[in-house]
Amino acid sequence: MSLHPHPIEPIPEATAAFARQAFPKGNRYILLRDELGTIYSDEEFTTLFSVCGQSAISPWRLALICVMQFLEDLTDRQAADAVRSRIDWKYLLSLDLGDPGFDFSVLSEFRSRVIAGHLEQWLLERLLEQCKQKGWIKERGKQRTDSTHVLAAIRTLNRLESIGEALRAALNAIATVEPEWLKSWVPSVWFERYGRPVEEYRLPKGKEARQSYAEMIGDDGMELLAQIWSEAAPHYLREIPTVDHLRQTWIHQFWVDNGRLHLREAKDLPPVGKRSDSPYDPEARYGNKRSQSWTGYKVHLSETCDEDAMHLVTNVITSTANVPDIAQTEPTHQALKAKQLLPGVHLVDAGYVDTRLLLDSPKKYGIELIGPTRPNGSWQTKEPEAYDLSQFRINWNTKKVTCPQGKKSKSWTPTQDAWGNPIIYVKFSRTHCRLCPTRTRCTRCATEARSLTLRPKAEHQLLQKMRQQEPTQQWLAKYSQRAGIEGTLSQGIHCFGLRRTRYIGLAKTHLQHVLTSIAMNITRIVSWLLGIPHTRTRISRFAALASDSPLGPI
Repeated sequence: MSLHPHPIEPIPEATAAFARQAFPKGNRYILLRDELGTIYSDEEFTTLFSVCGQSAISPWRLALICVMQFLEDLTDRQAADAVRSRIDWKYLLSLDLGDPGFDFSVLSEFRSRVIAGHLEQWLLERLLEQCKQKGWIKERGKQRTDSTHVLAAIRTLNRLESIGEALRAALNAIATVEPEWLKSWVPSVWFERYGRPVEEYRLPKGKEARQSYAEMIGDDGMELLAQIWSEAAPHYLREIPTVDHLRQTWIHQFWVDNGRLHLREAKDLPPVGKRSDSPYDPEARYGNKRSQSWTGYKVHLSETCDEDAMHLVTNVITSTANVPDIAQTEPTHQALKAKQLLPGVHLVDAGYVDTRLLLDSPKKYGIELIGPTRPNGSWQTKEPEAYDLSQFRINWNTKKVTCPQGKKSKSWTPTQDAWGNPIIYVKFSRTHCRLCPTRTRCTRCATEARSLTLRPKAEHQLLQKMRQQEPTQQWLAKYSQRAGIEGTLSQGIHCFGLRRTRYIGLAKTHLQHVLTSIAMNITRIVSWLLGIPHTRTRISRFAALASDSPLGPI
């Protein structure tokens, strides 16, 4: 398709008059068009289309339609029907009353073009630019960030089902592109084994029977891979995604000894976060956050949270489920800097905070990062009479640590932890510890001396300072505003389907999250223009009986 940009058409008079008559008390799409216009224009999408060929449907309209379908939780077919039948949609899109619309498949094609052109984030940025021009959002205010899990659009499979479906998916893909080649050699028994989804079969019970069944599937998969990599096979079969997934799955699940295939023990499998268990969405990963576990992705939302100002989503990051929150703090700051929307105060939970970020954020971005640090988990901090780290005196110049009994450390060894972070390992003399009268308050090891793990000086001092500040009422009052992000996630989940992806793959899931965020922003803009105040955090009637409750007695 080709695109020939032209000025945005004004709203047809008949459409405008009919819309005003149909919605005398107003409508969110009419209000949105009157306040922000069309938001997008054709010129901004020229890189996605060719200069020759059949004329494309105006992309600024398609972009708005994609947002509107998330506003109302519509499928592509329902969104295309709404364009043909809804007066308020025609008003926003500058369409004649009799406009016939388009085939719903155009929306899927447009989303693919947006992903190929890497314009996902730009769709959100364009709306934010107009909000900045209106004065609804500004730099150096307060923002908050949190994440929630996103379920992949696949069925969760157990290990045996995953192996069988990996082979079945590869066979189906090859049967689509090279049916004659496959039929020429495939054993007839395979049609019974892999002709239906694995879940429809009655799988064997018992460890030995299931292992034998898995190794039978493994032998069949090895035969298929050997045929694909033979000289007689078309070379392009090796590039089919499901074939590559089959190859990777067999590496993860099996091993070969003297020419015989064996199923790996569970302890020998790669980490669950690094392997894919479904051929139908190879990018989906297993994730765990506190007590919640799932297969899919994770979405991180940042929003403004200044009092008496519009609360808008400013940044969206989608990652696989196994990526920890701490890995997204720096990318969030970089993205907000590129948008010229860096906050002065950034409120996050403990998953986004470490001492290095607390030190670097003010220096690199001018951001005060506020979030609880992880507590010291040693047993000494849990017993009042024990000697925890805070009771040891550290001399950073002489590189010596003095214990509560006045004994100095024996060694000072700079090293790294399991994640590559710099630490200092300090150890005391075994003789001093063995003869110490308060040994039981310091260590529980009968043979080894007390040892300490310190962070570099600046990080250590900041960590101790933060741990002293966090229990204070002043710090808790400053941090309390972060709780509002939970309401944003709740709105995304219950009103816009944020927790389930409609699509396959990380890129399409991210586009869904961006469109969802734009839809949330439009809802909030309309509410702000109508004078609807921010919703307060809900509180139970019993909790409201407390004298210090903002609701007071009921």
